[in-house]
This record gives sequence, C-alpha cells and structure tokens, in this order.
Amino acid sequence: MEYLTFALAKGRLANKTLEMLEQVGITCEEMKDKESRKLIFVNEALKLKFFLSKGPDVPTYVEYGAADIGVVGKDTIMEEGRKLYEVLDLGFGKCRMCVCGPRDAKEYLQHKDLIRVATKYPNITKDYFFNKKHQTVEIIKLNGSIELAPIVELADVIVDIVETGSTLRENGLEVLEEVCPLSARMIVNQISMKTEHQRIMKIIGDLRAAIQKTEVL
Repeated sequence: MEYLTFALAKGRLANKTLEMLEQVGITCEEMKDKESRKLIFVNEALKLKFFLSKGPDVPTYVEYGAADIGVVGKDTIMEEGRKLYEVLDLGFGKCRMCVCGPRDAKEYLQHKDLIRVATKYPNITKDYFFNKKHQTVEIIKLNGSIELAPIVELADVIVDIVETGSTLRENGLEVLEEVCPLSARMIVNQISMKTEHQRIMKIIGDLRAAIQKTEVL
C-alpha cells in the first residue's frame, strides 16, 4: 500500500486538524514531540505521512502531488487559485473576509467610485470588486498591518480577515461589506482522488460524521 501524505498549515489549524483526525482514529505520535527536528512524520501502521508548511504553500504541494491531502483556510485556497478538489468544510477557524474602512467610506462602495483598496489578498479583492461588484478599484498589496492603510491615507478601504473586529474598532474602522465566510477546508490532489479514491473517501466520510456528531452535541 502506498503512503497517503497530508500537508497541514502550521499553527492553530494544524493542531486543530490533528485533534479532529484523532477522533476518527488517525494519529501521528511523532508530531507530538515538540523537540523533534523532523520535517516529515510517519504513521507506519496506517501508511500515512504528515508535514507542516506555511499556509499559502499547502495548495501548491497538493496541486503538484507532493501531498495527497491538505488542510488550509478557505482564504488561502481562494487567493492561490490552484487546481485541486475542495472536499470538506472542517467547521473550525471560522472568520470572514470583509471590506473594512472608516464609516464614511461606505458611500464610495455604494456609488462604485474609483477607490484604492489595500489588502494581503489581491486576487480575492480583484474578483470581488471587478466580477461581483463591477467596481473599478486600484489594489495595493501589503504584507503587514492592513488597518494602517486607511489611517495614513494610503487607501480608502481594506480587504482583510475579520474575527472579532476589535482591532478595527480600536482604530476607528468597521466592517462595510462581507466578501465571504471563511473556515478550514480539506483539499485533495486531483490525481490522488482517482488513484486513492477509496481511502480518501473513507477519511472524508469519517471526518464528516465526526463533524456532524459535534454539531449535534
């Protein structure tokens, strides 16, 4: 039997994913060793391999077949635009992608003015404004604190992930429009879905049942 390889986004998503996998009998004891310098962790009995990577790299590993299965946020899947199957909403890591800014910027959105939008997510932003709102905007890519952009008048609004909204409020900004809801998703390589269909579908089915059981509780 061939190994099935999982690519997990480092941090909270990976920890939560491993907890959920344990519920359906998929474990990897090697990953619990915080001192380990290993890059790839193996469960020999189940013929599974796991590795951690930065979130934006997970869809790349999955598209090119370096990983059969990946778990990453919906925002990353949308932004990267890779060829893969999105097979399951895991229901954790919930937040929203939103257009945010000072309250008076709302009229720019309603009147579809030409405005500047700062974001870490240029592809999601472009799709939202150009294809859904049919509003022409100038997109400025930033990597750091996006909330700073309207305050220093670099941009009129921002597109960013919002969890509680407290950082926005502290800086005199608010949610003006919701782009889409986000959460952790499972993704699968297109060829692996054919060659390892039975094993992958069993994992998806077991996880779906675990999620539904949790929702009932």
